[in-house]
Amino acid sequence: MEHRVTVDKDGHVLLIGLDYAAKRNAMDLDMYWQLAEALGQLDKDPDLRCGLLYAKGDHFTTGLDLVKWAPVFAEGKFPDMPEGYFDPFRLDEDKRVSKPMVMAAQGYCLTWGFEVMLTTDIRIGTTDLKLAQIEVQRGIYPVGGATVRLQQEVGWGTAMRYLLTGDIMSGPEAYRLGVIQELVEPGQQFERGLEMAHRVATKSAPLGVRAIIKSAHRARIYGNQAALNMLMPEILPIMTSEDSAEGVQAFIERREAVFKGK
Repeated sequence: MEHRVTVDKDGHVLLIGLDYAAKRNAMDLDMYWQLAEALGQLDKDPDLRCGLLYAKGDHFTTGLDLVKWAPVFAEGKFPDMPEGYFDPFRLDEDKRVSKPMVMAAQGYCLTWGFEVMLTTDIRIGTTDLKLAQIEVQRGIYPVGGATVRLQQEVGWGTAMRYLLTGDIMSGPEAYRLGVIQELVEPGQQFERGLEMAHRVATKSAPLGVRAIIKSAHRARIYGNQAALNMLMPEILPIMTSEDSAEGVQAFIERREAVFKGK
Protein backbone atom coordinates (compact mmCIF):
# COMPACT_ATOMS: atom_id res chain seq x y z
CA MET A 1 0.00 0.00 0.00
CA GLU A 2 1.48 3.36 -1.05
CA HIS A 3 1.69 6.30 1.35
CA ARG A 4 -1.25 8.68 0.95
CA VAL A 5 -2.22 9.91 4.45
CA THR A 6 -0.17 11.18 7.39
CA VAL A 7 -1.33 10.69 10.97
CA ASP A 8 0.10 12.68 13.91
CA LYS A 9 -0.96 13.46 17.46
CA ASP A 10 -1.01 17.03 18.76
CA GLY A 11 -2.15 16.76 22.36
CA HIS A 12 -5.70 15.41 22.35
CA VAL A 13 -6.09 16.11 18.60
CA LEU A 14 -5.38 13.63 15.81
CA LEU A 15 -4.05 15.32 12.70
CA ILE A 16 -5.08 13.46 9.55
CA GLY A 17 -3.35 14.88 6.49
CA LEU A 18 -3.91 14.01 2.85
CA ASP A 19 -0.41 13.66 1.43
CA TYR A 20 -0.69 12.95 -2.29
CA ALA A 21 -0.14 16.46 -3.61
CA ALA A 22 1.59 15.13 -6.72
CA LYS A 23 -1.86 13.97 -7.87
CA ARG A 24 -3.72 16.85 -6.21
CA ASN A 25 -4.83 14.44 -3.49
CA ALA A 26 -6.99 12.39 -5.83
CA MET A 27 -8.45 9.53 -3.81
CA ASP A 28 -7.38 6.08 -4.87
CA LEU A 29 -8.06 2.94 -2.86
CA ASP A 30 -4.87 3.31 -0.82
CA MET A 31 -5.99 6.75 0.36
CA TYR A 32 -9.46 5.40 1.16
CA TRP A 33 -8.09 2.62 3.37
CA GLN A 34 -5.55 4.86 5.09
CA LEU A 35 -8.20 7.47 5.85
CA ALA A 36 -10.51 4.76 7.23
CA GLU A 37 -7.67 3.43 9.40
CA ALA A 38 -6.91 6.91 10.76
CA LEU A 39 -10.57 7.45 11.67
CA GLY A 40 -10.51 4.13 13.49
CA GLN A 41 -7.50 5.30 15.49
CA LEU A 42 -9.32 8.50 16.43
CA ASP A 43 -12.35 6.59 17.63
CA LYS A 44 -10.61 3.93 19.71
CA ASP A 45 -7.79 5.94 21.35
CA PRO A 46 -9.16 7.23 24.69
CA ASP A 47 -6.57 10.03 24.76
CA LEU A 48 -7.88 11.52 21.51
CA ARG A 49 -10.84 13.89 21.71
CA CYS A 50 -11.06 15.51 18.27
CA GLY A 51 -9.77 15.02 14.75
CA LEU A 52 -8.52 17.54 12.20
CA LEU A 53 -8.71 16.53 8.55
CA TYR A 54 -6.59 18.66 6.23
CA ALA A 55 -4.65 18.39 3.00
CA LYS A 56 -1.11 19.18 1.94
CA GLY A 57 -0.58 21.13 -1.27
CA ASP A 58 -2.63 23.79 -3.03
CA HIS A 59 -5.81 21.70 -3.21
CA PHE A 60 -7.75 19.55 -0.79
CA THR A 61 -8.62 17.13 -3.59
CA THR A 62 -9.54 17.10 -7.25
CA GLY A 63 -11.80 14.10 -6.59
CA LEU A 64 -11.66 10.37 -7.12
CA ASP A 65 -9.16 8.44 -9.20
CA LEU A 66 -12.08 7.24 -11.29
CA VAL A 67 -10.05 4.62 -13.14
CA LYS A 68 -9.35 2.89 -9.82
CA TRP A 69 -12.89 3.35 -8.49
CA ALA A 70 -14.91 2.36 -11.59
CA PRO A 71 -14.56 -1.40 -10.89
CA VAL A 72 -15.67 -0.80 -7.28
CA PHE A 73 -18.76 1.11 -8.38
CA ALA A 74 -19.50 -1.62 -10.92
CA GLU A 75 -19.90 -4.03 -8.00
CA GLY A 76 -22.55 -1.77 -6.48
CA LYS A 77 -20.96 -1.42 -3.04
CA PHE A 78 -18.00 0.04 -1.22
CA PRO A 79 -15.24 -2.40 -0.23
CA ASP A 80 -15.87 -4.28 3.02
CA MET A 81 -14.39 -2.38 5.96
CA PRO A 82 -11.77 -4.26 8.03
CA GLU A 83 -12.19 -4.48 11.80
CA GLY A 84 -11.15 -1.26 13.49
CA TYR A 85 -11.53 0.90 10.35
CA PHE A 86 -14.23 3.57 10.11
CA ASP A 87 -16.15 4.57 6.99
CA PRO A 88 -14.95 8.03 5.77
CA PHE A 89 -18.40 8.65 4.25
CA ARG A 90 -20.30 7.58 7.39
CA LEU A 91 -22.78 5.54 5.39
CA ASP A 92 -22.67 2.77 8.00
CA GLU A 93 -23.90 4.00 11.39
CA ASP A 94 -22.04 1.12 13.08
CA LYS A 95 -18.76 2.45 11.68
CA ARG A 96 -19.24 6.15 12.34
CA VAL A 97 -16.62 7.99 14.39
CA SER A 98 -18.07 8.99 17.75
CA LYS A 99 -15.75 11.99 18.21
CA PRO A 100 -15.94 15.40 16.53
CA MET A 101 -14.11 16.18 13.32
CA VAL A 102 -12.85 19.55 12.14
CA MET A 103 -11.98 19.91 8.45
CA ALA A 104 -9.75 22.55 6.85
CA ALA A 105 -10.01 22.81 3.06
CA GLN A 106 -8.40 24.89 0.34
CA GLY A 107 -8.42 25.13 -3.44
CA TYR A 108 -10.34 22.42 -5.23
CA CYS A 109 -12.43 20.17 -2.99
CA LEU A 110 -14.35 18.01 -5.42
CA THR A 111 -16.59 14.93 -5.28
CA TRP A 112 -15.52 12.77 -2.35
CA GLY A 113 -13.90 15.77 -0.61
CA PHE A 114 -17.18 17.67 -0.61
CA GLU A 115 -19.02 14.57 0.61
CA VAL A 116 -16.58 13.96 3.45
CA MET A 117 -16.84 17.63 4.39
CA LEU A 118 -20.57 17.11 4.86
CA THR A 119 -19.83 14.38 7.42
CA THR A 120 -17.58 16.63 9.53
CA ASP A 121 -18.74 18.88 12.33
CA ILE A 122 -16.86 22.17 11.94
CA ARG A 123 -15.39 23.31 8.61
CA ILE A 124 -12.78 25.94 7.83
CA GLY A 125 -12.51 27.01 4.19
CA THR A 126 -10.34 29.40 2.21
CA THR A 127 -11.40 32.26 -0.02
CA ASP A 128 -10.12 30.26 -3.01
CA LEU A 129 -12.10 27.15 -2.05
CA LYS A 130 -13.99 25.48 -4.89
CA LEU A 131 -16.53 22.84 -3.86
CA ALA A 132 -18.32 20.73 -6.46
CA GLN A 133 -20.04 17.41 -7.02
CA ILE A 134 -19.04 16.84 -10.62
CA GLU A 135 -20.09 13.19 -10.82
CA VAL A 136 -23.05 14.09 -13.03
CA GLN A 137 -20.53 15.36 -15.58
CA ARG A 138 -18.78 11.96 -15.53
CA GLY A 139 -21.84 9.85 -16.23
CA ILE A 140 -22.44 8.79 -12.61
CA TYR A 141 -23.83 10.37 -9.45
CA PRO A 142 -22.56 11.01 -5.87
CA VAL A 143 -22.69 7.85 -3.73
CA GLY A 144 -20.90 9.15 -0.63
CA GLY A 145 -23.93 10.81 0.94
CA ALA A 146 -24.16 14.19 -0.81
CA THR A 147 -27.67 13.55 -2.19
CA VAL A 148 -28.91 13.31 1.41
CA ARG A 149 -26.63 15.61 3.39
CA LEU A 150 -26.34 18.61 1.07
CA GLN A 151 -30.10 19.17 1.02
CA GLN A 152 -30.09 18.95 4.84
CA GLU A 153 -27.43 21.65 4.93
CA VAL A 154 -28.67 24.13 2.33
CA GLY A 155 -32.23 23.15 1.39
CA TRP A 156 -33.64 21.22 -1.55
CA GLY A 157 -33.47 23.80 -4.33
CA THR A 158 -29.96 24.99 -3.57
CA ALA A 159 -28.71 21.40 -3.24
CA MET A 160 -30.24 20.40 -6.55
CA ARG A 161 -28.78 23.48 -8.21
CA TYR A 162 -25.28 22.15 -7.45
CA LEU A 163 -25.90 18.39 -7.61
CA LEU A 164 -27.67 18.43 -10.97
CA THR A 165 -25.19 20.76 -12.70
CA GLY A 166 -21.82 19.96 -11.12
CA ASP A 167 -21.24 23.71 -10.83
CA ILE A 168 -18.64 25.09 -8.41
CA MET A 169 -19.64 26.52 -5.04
CA SER A 170 -17.08 29.16 -4.10
CA GLY A 171 -15.63 29.59 -0.63
CA PRO A 172 -17.57 32.82 0.06
CA GLU A 173 -20.80 31.20 -1.19
CA ALA A 174 -20.16 28.12 0.96
CA TYR A 175 -19.71 30.42 3.95
CA ARG A 176 -22.90 32.32 3.13
CA LEU A 177 -24.84 29.05 2.90
CA GLY A 178 -23.37 27.70 6.15
CA VAL A 179 -21.51 24.81 4.51
CA ILE A 180 -18.32 26.16 6.06
CA GLN A 181 -18.24 27.98 9.39
CA GLU A 182 -15.18 30.20 8.91
CA LEU A 183 -13.58 31.74 5.83
CA VAL A 184 -9.83 32.42 5.87
CA GLU A 185 -7.13 33.38 3.42
CA PRO A 186 -5.27 30.54 1.64
CA GLY A 187 -2.49 29.20 3.84
CA GLN A 188 -4.32 29.98 7.09
CA GLN A 189 -6.75 27.06 7.04
CA PHE A 190 -4.60 24.52 8.87
CA GLU A 191 -3.69 26.78 11.80
CA ARG A 192 -7.28 27.97 12.22
CA GLY A 193 -8.54 24.40 11.99
CA LEU A 194 -6.01 23.30 14.60
CA GLU A 195 -7.06 26.12 16.92
CA MET A 196 -10.68 25.05 16.58
CA ALA A 197 -9.87 21.38 17.16
CA HIS A 198 -7.90 22.22 20.31
CA ARG A 199 -10.76 24.43 21.47
CA VAL A 200 -13.11 21.44 21.28
CA ALA A 201 -10.56 18.98 22.69
CA THR A 202 -9.40 20.99 25.71
CA LYS A 203 -12.17 23.40 26.67
CA SER A 204 -15.21 21.14 26.27
CA ALA A 205 -16.10 18.07 28.32
CA PRO A 206 -15.34 14.98 26.18
CA LEU A 207 -18.35 13.00 27.43
CA GLY A 208 -20.64 15.93 26.73
CA VAL A 209 -19.11 16.44 23.28
CA ARG A 210 -19.64 12.81 22.32
CA ALA A 211 -23.21 12.93 23.63
CA ILE A 212 -23.92 15.99 21.48
CA ILE A 213 -22.52 14.28 18.38
CA LYS A 214 -24.55 11.13 19.10
CA SER A 215 -27.79 13.04 19.71
CA ALA A 216 -27.42 15.26 16.64
CA HIS A 217 -26.70 12.30 14.37
CA ARG A 218 -29.64 10.38 15.83
CA ALA A 219 -31.90 13.30 14.86
CA ARG A 220 -30.49 13.36 11.33
CA ILE A 221 -30.81 9.62 10.77
CA TYR A 222 -33.87 8.64 12.80
CA GLY A 223 -35.74 11.93 13.20
CA ASN A 224 -36.15 14.65 15.79
CA GLN A 225 -38.45 12.73 18.12
CA ALA A 226 -36.05 9.81 18.37
CA ALA A 227 -33.33 12.21 19.53
CA LEU A 228 -35.63 14.08 21.92
CA ASN A 229 -36.71 10.82 23.54
CA MET A 230 -33.12 9.99 24.50
CA LEU A 231 -31.98 13.36 25.87
CA MET A 232 -32.76 12.67 29.54
CA PRO A 233 -31.90 8.94 29.57
CA GLU A 234 -28.48 9.60 28.09
CA ILE A 235 -27.58 12.39 30.52
CA LEU A 236 -27.94 10.04 33.52
CA PRO A 237 -24.53 8.31 33.20
CA ILE A 238 -22.87 11.65 32.44
CA MET A 239 -24.23 13.12 35.67
CA THR A 240 -22.31 10.49 37.67
CA SER A 241 -19.03 11.11 35.83
CA GLU A 242 -15.89 12.76 37.17
CA ASP A 243 -16.18 15.42 34.49
CA SER A 244 -19.66 16.39 35.62
CA ALA A 245 -18.45 16.81 39.20
CA GLU A 246 -15.45 18.80 37.93
CA GLY A 247 -17.73 21.07 35.90
CA VAL A 248 -19.86 21.88 38.97
CA GLN A 249 -16.82 22.41 41.18
CA ALA A 250 -15.18 24.68 38.62
CA PHE A 251 -18.41 26.69 38.47
CA ILE A 252 -18.44 27.05 42.26
CA GLU A 253 -14.76 28.02 42.38
CA ARG A 254 -15.06 30.32 39.37
CA ARG A 255 -12.20 28.68 37.51
CA GLU A 256 -11.70 26.87 34.22
CA ALA A 257 -12.66 23.21 34.37
CA VAL A 258 -10.08 20.51 33.68
CA PHE A 259 -11.83 17.58 32.04
CA LYS A 260 -10.47 14.02 31.84
CA GLY A 261 -13.14 12.31 29.75
CA LYS A 262 -14.16 10.13 32.70
